[in-house]
Amino acid sequence: MIDQRHNAPRRYFVDAQGHRVLIGLSLEETAEFEALDLAPTETMQVVAETGMGKRAGAGDDVRWFELYSKHEGAWRAWIARSQAERTQDLGFVNYV
Repeated sequence: MIDQRHNAPRRYFVDAQGHRVLIGLSLEETAEFEALDLAPTETMQVVAETGMGKRAGAGDDVRWFELYSKHEGAWRAWIARSQAERTQDLGFVNYV
């Protein structure tokens, strides 16, 4: 198996103020996504402690998925564009 941890492109960029922003999302959307991404762990702990059968905040899952889908779509487009640019940069390769 190939270790991709050090070879995979980042899924975020750092803005002018030094904030990490997920590709395709705004700074505010990134903060919201990260908060929602942490929420299930905390919610599941509450469910376990209280014995509640229904997960609180399940509507947050819909918003998380919306943000994730937006990020994933932009990420895939960015990867495709980067690969196309990299192929064009290989002018020494004879494609004929």
